[in-house]
Amino acid sequence: MQNSFNSSKRKPSPKSWQVPWSRLASTALIVAAIAVGTNTFLTPPESAASNPNATVASLKRSERRWIEIRLRSQRLFAWEGDRRIMAVIISTGKAGTPTPTGSFSVQSKHRVARMQGEDYNVPDVPHAMYYSGNYAIHGAYWHNSFGIPVSHGCINVAPDHAAWLFNWATVGTPVVVRD
Repeated sequence: MQNSFNSSKRKPSPKSWQVPWSRLASTALIVAAIAVGTNTFLTPPESAASNPNATVASLKRSERRWIEIRLRSQRLFAWEGDRRIMAVIISTGKAGTPTPTGSFSVQSKHRVARMQGEDYNVPDVPHAMYYSGNYAIHGAYWHNSFGIPVSHGCINVAPDHAAWLFNWATVGTPVVVRD
Protein backbone atom coordinates (compact mmCIF):
# COMPACT_ATOMS: atom_id res chain seq x y z
CA MET A 1 0.00 0.00 0.00
CA GLN A 2 1.47 3.32 -1.03
CA ASN A 3 1.35 6.42 1.12
CA SER A 4 -0.73 8.93 -0.81
CA PHE A 5 1.33 11.83 0.55
CA ASN A 6 4.65 10.35 -0.46
CA SER A 7 3.89 8.30 -3.57
CA SER A 8 6.86 9.71 -5.46
CA LYS A 9 10.49 10.18 -4.56
CA ARG A 10 10.28 13.96 -4.63
CA LYS A 11 9.65 16.03 -1.55
CA PRO A 12 5.99 17.20 -1.13
CA SER A 13 5.51 20.90 -1.81
CA PRO A 14 2.97 23.25 -0.22
CA LYS A 15 1.13 23.26 -3.55
CA SER A 16 0.53 19.51 -3.25
CA TRP A 17 -0.94 19.78 0.23
CA GLN A 18 -4.66 19.71 -0.42
CA VAL A 19 -6.74 20.88 2.52
CA PRO A 20 -10.32 19.54 2.48
CA TRP A 21 -11.84 22.92 3.43
CA SER A 22 -15.46 21.83 3.10
CA ARG A 23 -14.88 18.87 5.43
CA LEU A 24 -12.97 21.05 7.90
CA ALA A 25 -15.66 23.74 7.81
CA SER A 26 -18.45 21.28 8.56
CA THR A 27 -16.39 19.73 11.37
CA ALA A 28 -15.73 23.19 12.80
CA LEU A 29 -19.47 23.96 12.73
CA ILE A 30 -20.25 20.75 14.59
CA VAL A 31 -17.57 21.44 17.19
CA ALA A 32 -18.81 25.03 17.58
CA ALA A 33 -22.40 23.87 18.00
CA ILE A 34 -21.36 21.38 20.65
CA ALA A 35 -19.26 23.97 22.47
CA VAL A 36 -22.01 26.58 22.36
CA GLY A 37 -24.60 24.03 23.39
CA THR A 38 -22.57 22.98 26.39
CA ASN A 39 -22.41 26.48 27.82
CA THR A 40 -25.53 28.02 26.37
CA PHE A 41 -28.48 25.75 26.89
CA LEU A 42 -30.00 25.28 30.29
CA THR A 43 -30.18 21.56 30.88
CA PRO A 44 -31.43 21.30 34.42
CA PRO A 45 -31.36 18.06 36.35
CA GLU A 46 -34.53 16.03 35.94
CA SER A 47 -35.78 17.13 39.36
CA ALA A 48 -35.50 20.80 38.36
CA ALA A 49 -37.27 20.17 35.05
CA SER A 50 -40.15 18.53 36.87
CA ASN A 51 -40.07 21.17 39.60
CA PRO A 52 -39.88 24.66 38.06
CA ASN A 53 -40.07 26.13 41.59
CA ALA A 54 -36.59 24.72 42.32
CA THR A 55 -35.28 26.32 39.12
CA VAL A 56 -36.85 29.68 40.05
CA ALA A 57 -35.24 29.59 43.51
CA SER A 58 -31.85 28.86 41.95
CA LEU A 59 -32.18 31.60 39.32
CA LYS A 60 -33.22 34.16 41.94
CA ARG A 61 -29.94 33.48 43.78
CA SER A 62 -28.00 34.25 40.59
CA GLU A 63 -27.43 37.42 38.59
CA ARG A 64 -28.69 35.82 35.36
CA ARG A 65 -31.38 37.18 33.11
CA TRP A 66 -34.31 34.78 32.93
CA ILE A 67 -37.94 34.62 31.84
CA GLU A 68 -40.81 33.32 33.95
CA ILE A 69 -44.20 32.33 32.52
CA ARG A 70 -47.12 31.90 34.91
CA LEU A 71 -49.94 30.07 33.18
CA ARG A 72 -52.70 30.61 35.75
CA SER A 73 -52.30 34.38 35.78
CA GLN A 74 -51.28 34.63 32.08
CA ARG A 75 -48.22 36.72 32.95
CA LEU A 76 -44.64 36.89 31.71
CA PHE A 77 -41.91 38.27 33.95
CA ALA A 78 -38.39 39.22 32.88
CA TRP A 79 -35.90 38.90 35.73
CA GLU A 80 -32.27 39.70 36.46
CA GLY A 81 -31.52 37.49 39.43
CA ASP A 82 -34.18 38.40 41.98
CA ARG A 83 -35.02 41.78 40.40
CA ARG A 84 -38.15 41.88 38.26
CA ILE A 85 -37.41 44.00 35.18
CA MET A 86 -40.67 43.61 33.24
CA ALA A 87 -44.17 42.18 33.71
CA VAL A 88 -46.69 41.77 30.87
CA ILE A 89 -50.00 40.05 30.17
CA ILE A 90 -49.69 37.16 27.69
CA SER A 91 -51.75 34.46 26.00
CA THR A 92 -50.63 30.86 26.34
CA GLY A 93 -52.00 27.58 25.00
CA LYS A 94 -55.73 26.90 25.05
CA ALA A 95 -57.16 23.67 26.53
CA GLY A 96 -56.62 21.51 23.43
CA THR A 97 -53.09 22.79 22.81
CA PRO A 98 -51.61 23.62 26.23
CA THR A 99 -48.27 25.26 26.88
CA PRO A 100 -45.95 22.69 28.50
CA THR A 101 -44.54 23.49 31.93
CA GLY A 102 -40.92 23.03 32.88
CA SER A 103 -37.48 24.61 32.73
CA PHE A 104 -36.13 25.45 29.29
CA SER A 105 -33.86 28.00 27.60
CA VAL A 106 -34.03 30.17 24.52
CA GLN A 107 -32.63 27.97 21.74
CA SER A 108 -32.93 30.32 18.77
CA LYS A 109 -34.13 33.82 17.94
CA HIS A 110 -35.77 35.00 14.72
CA ARG A 111 -36.81 38.59 14.01
CA VAL A 112 -39.52 37.24 11.71
CA ALA A 113 -40.86 33.69 11.43
CA ARG A 114 -43.68 31.77 9.75
CA MET A 115 -45.68 29.59 12.11
CA GLN A 116 -47.64 26.70 10.66
CA GLY A 117 -49.73 23.89 12.02
CA GLU A 118 -52.67 21.72 10.98
CA ASP A 119 -55.18 24.55 11.27
CA TYR A 120 -53.07 27.70 11.08
CA ASN A 121 -50.46 29.37 8.89
CA VAL A 122 -49.27 32.74 10.16
CA PRO A 123 -46.61 34.65 8.20
CA ASP A 124 -44.36 37.39 9.54
CA VAL A 125 -44.58 36.46 13.22
CA PRO A 126 -42.38 39.06 14.95
CA HIS A 127 -39.62 38.45 17.48
CA ALA A 128 -39.86 34.68 17.87
CA MET A 129 -37.68 33.04 20.51
CA TYR A 130 -37.91 29.25 20.40
CA TYR A 131 -37.32 27.61 23.76
CA SER A 132 -38.48 23.99 23.31
CA GLY A 133 -38.98 22.40 19.89
CA ASN A 134 -41.72 24.38 18.13
CA TYR A 135 -42.74 26.28 21.27
CA ALA A 136 -41.80 29.95 21.22
CA ILE A 137 -42.32 33.28 22.89
CA HIS A 138 -43.33 35.68 20.11
CA GLY A 139 -45.26 38.76 19.16
CA ALA A 140 -48.90 38.26 18.18
CA TYR A 141 -50.38 40.89 15.86
CA TRP A 142 -53.47 38.84 14.91
CA HIS A 143 -55.33 39.04 18.23
CA ASN A 144 -55.75 41.28 21.24
CA SER A 145 -56.92 38.58 23.68
CA PHE A 146 -54.01 38.87 26.07
CA GLY A 147 -54.83 37.45 29.48
CA ILE A 148 -56.79 34.56 27.92
CA PRO A 149 -55.27 31.23 26.77
CA VAL A 150 -55.87 31.26 22.99
CA SER A 151 -52.65 29.99 21.40
CA HIS A 152 -51.62 26.63 20.00
CA GLY A 153 -49.09 26.28 22.83
CA CYS A 154 -46.78 29.21 22.18
CA ILE A 155 -46.53 32.23 24.43
CA ASN A 156 -48.17 35.17 22.66
CA VAL A 157 -46.96 38.64 23.65
CA ALA A 158 -48.05 42.06 22.36
CA PRO A 159 -45.68 43.02 19.52
CA ASP A 160 -44.07 45.97 21.34
CA HIS A 161 -43.40 43.83 24.43
CA ALA A 162 -42.07 41.02 22.24
CA ALA A 163 -39.61 43.45 20.61
CA TRP A 164 -38.29 44.59 23.99
CA LEU A 165 -37.96 41.01 25.25
CA PHE A 166 -36.26 39.89 22.02
CA ASN A 167 -33.61 42.60 22.42
CA TRP A 168 -33.15 41.89 26.15
CA ALA A 169 -32.83 38.08 26.05
CA THR A 170 -30.07 36.06 24.42
CA VAL A 171 -29.82 32.50 23.21
CA GLY A 172 -29.42 30.49 26.40
CA THR A 173 -31.64 32.71 28.55
CA PRO A 174 -33.54 30.40 30.93
CA VAL A 175 -37.32 30.16 30.46
CA VAL A 176 -39.37 28.73 33.32
CA VAL A 177 -43.01 27.88 32.58
CA ARG A 178 -45.14 27.03 35.60
CA ASP A 179 -48.76 26.93 36.67
